[in-house]
Amino acid sequence: MSAKLSIGIAGAGVGGLASGILLARAGHRVTVFDQFEAAGPVGSGLMLQETGLTILGALGLRAGAEALGSPITRLWGVSSETGRAVLDVRYGALRKSLIGIGIQRAALFDLLFEAAKAAGVQVVLGTRIVSADSEAGVFRDTEGSALGPYDLLIDCMGVRSPLASKPSKELPYGALWATLPWPESSVFDDAALEQRYEAARKMAGVMPSGRAAPGAPVSLTYFWSIRGDAYEAFRTAPLADWKREASALWPETAVLLDQITEHDQLTFARYRHRTHWPATEGRLIRLGDSWHATSPQLGQGANMALLDAFALARAVEAGGEIAADYTRMRALHVRLFQGMSHMFTPVYQSDSAVLPWLRDWLAAPVSKIWPALPLLAALVSGGIGAPLAKLGLRAER
Repeated sequence: MSAKLSIGIAGAGVGGLASGILLARAGHRVTVFDQFEAAGPVGSGLMLQETGLTILGALGLRAGAEALGSPITRLWGVSSETGRAVLDVRYGALRKSLIGIGIQRAALFDLLFEAAKAAGVQVVLGTRIVSADSEAGVFRDTEGSALGPYDLLIDCMGVRSPLASKPSKELPYGALWATLPWPESSVFDDAALEQRYEAARKMAGVMPSGRAAPGAPVSLTYFWSIRGDAYEAFRTAPLADWKREASALWPETAVLLDQITEHDQLTFARYRHRTHWPATEGRLIRLGDSWHATSPQLGQGANMALLDAFALARAVEAGGEIAADYTRMRALHVRLFQGMSHMFTPVYQSDSAVLPWLRDWLAAPVSKIWPALPLLAALVSGGIGAPLAKLGLRAER
């Protein structure tokens, strides 16, 4: 594309920074606005799947992410009530070289932020975008100031973006997250995301999440499922009450819970489902959770945002109908994963008695039979719907 555009991006998260890097490297003038006074990530660890890793490879950042992250080859979950393994996904069932990477959000953010600055992206902090004129190409902040005009506006402000429709469904369950040092004496598998369940009402997980920086201690991410309407009660009750409940579900995590001495060490994440159609409006493009938000199944939010960023850069590069080309490259994959999140979330986070029973006694045995094994690996690695092929990419491994 010969014409160089002026582009305003709202939100310095994974999608905002990745799209900023790609567009700035193509010669466009890119400004990223973020409400925080100091740039930084929100949340704990996440999993980079092959889809997201391939995009990071295109950005020249995959090696850095793999060096800081922890390789994960297996997802393993056990019912505390029956002792049955009800989730056992091995990436190697699809392809021997296939892995996920557990990584701290801070580590991923630093890689993207430094690359954005090196690409010439202008980052403006302390600026909260509250509205946009999609026809004029103008953002407005809390002071009422007009920012722009830009040839293209990109909304990367997530599920709570004021530029998108409200979530159609706020899920009853969220989660508490904490990044903790990997214990010296541990029974946890350093190459697996492990979970324990009591029906679908309780869930705890442990995921290797690498290092925050080179030479830093190895970490893990601990998470605990909790109803959104129970969070305030959790905050006001003695922390010891929750620790007893969590230890009863998974006694081996006591060594982790001992590291948590204050409520504030646990970050509460509330989950929502929402897909904003259309994904574009005039000069405004929605990207990541601003377009398609789900419960964060295995870090797919970050991986989907990376795919969106690459698709948008490709659409801009093509010089045709940017909005139509961007939507065409991503719509099928978005619909597939939105549908699967709607279907699977209640199986692991809900008050249902029937769904976890079906999970434990029907779905779990079937999942161990071919072709379920490679299909599950394809599902969790993000490959269903061939999103990389639609972007003209192939997995690197």
